[in-house]
Amino acid sequence: MIKALEQTSEILDSLSEGVITIDKNFMITFVNRAAEIFMGIERENAVGLSCRNVCKSEFCDTECPITQVIKTDRNLYSYNSRMLCSKGNAIPVKLNAAVIRNRNNEPQGGVLSFQAPSTQFNTGTIQFDFCDLIGRSKLMRDIFELIDEISHSDASVLIQGETGTGKELIANAIQQKSQRRNKPFVKINCAVIPQQLLGSELFGHVKGAFTDAKSDRVGRFELADGGTIFLDEIGEMPLNMQTQLLRVIQNGSFERLGESKTRKVDVRIIAATNTLIETEIDNKQFRSDLFFRLNVIPIQVPPLRDRKVDLPYLFDHFINIYNSVYKKNILEIDTDALEILLDYDWPGNIREVENVIEYAFIRSKKNKSICICGLPPALRSKVRCSEEFDTQRYSTRKSENLLSLLERNNWNQSKVAEILGVHRTTVWRKLKAMQSD
Repeated sequence: MIKALEQTSEILDSLSEGVITIDKNFMITFVNRAAEIFMGIERENAVGLSCRNVCKSEFCDTECPITQVIKTDRNLYSYNSRMLCSKGNAIPVKLNAAVIRNRNNEPQGGVLSFQAPSTQFNTGTIQFDFCDLIGRSKLMRDIFELIDEISHSDASVLIQGETGTGKELIANAIQQKSQRRNKPFVKINCAVIPQQLLGSELFGHVKGAFTDAKSDRVGRFELADGGTIFLDEIGEMPLNMQTQLLRVIQNGSFERLGESKTRKVDVRIIAATNTLIETEIDNKQFRSDLFFRLNVIPIQVPPLRDRKVDLPYLFDHFINIYNSVYKKNILEIDTDALEILLDYDWPGNIREVENVIEYAFIRSKKNKSICICGLPPALRSKVRCSEEFDTQRYSTRKSENLLSLLERNNWNQSKVAEILGVHRTTVWRKLKAMQSD
């Protein structure tokens, strides 16, 4: 029995989510390693304490999750709350709550598990940061694993994905993990080089090869000899260049423009595109034989809308960057703002996330957190910032009085929040403030 309990503890300690168990008197009976790290308290000191004194959630007094699941006999999932972390700040978390029952199905306590948008939850079982790539979703962890697996291979890689998904970062990671990591790594964006100059950029030219060729020039493939070349936006490469690239892949040979001398290089090719290559092949805009040569190791990068679990970690990453850039000390994102960001589909992917966080830093009126008023107008068009929500404003006009609105709507805080154009938690906070006055 003791061995089984020890194994259970080890299993719970291996989780990246915080886990706390509570008895029927709301005293803590267990805290796993992730919860210890998050709250900054040793489990020996937490066990035996009232859960409200440790968790210090904003809902402890009014909407305790354990009380709710006992009353309704229904588990809670992804419940928005705040908890005190090791830095002394109350930050947003997603809570899950369930009742613990004995063999007679009698309630004996409860279990809370929670996730917070913080890399503090890296307990060593899941990688969140891999060669500057950030993610804890299965989709991203599968890519991390694949990059590790191909580290001893020189096979060509084709990375496909929407704009802004981080294809170049994946190319960087492949090169950093490869056997050629200490050799040249040359990059070229095929979409930004004029078609008439792309051949010169890739393969070089000799003096007099064309009007402006005033001297010999070494191409990118020669510069990358022995190392790796990254061909970004390969789908934009003109057909005549595709033929020459195919030859380099097949036997490593090419000629500079205006020269008949054949040169040899040993280059590993990583290519990327945001276009659907199969469609380009059907439209006769891309050679199928080149596609098969490049697509030895295919990597499909998922858009952010398909891996939203990675969003909090990306937020943290860019908050850390812009704290340094703008010399600020922003530690969190307000609950209302975080909910908007998590609900958004991010069509611009990671690039858009970075732009939004930088915008929020520039516009933020708070020193410690990002609120709704700091978000771009397109994201907050339907929700008013809680800082702008003034209960006094409503008390001066009886028809707009907050309490009257609640009474008229059967104290439905969600309905009142919709009427006022704010989030439900804003109404809850203002109502609580009024009660304490």
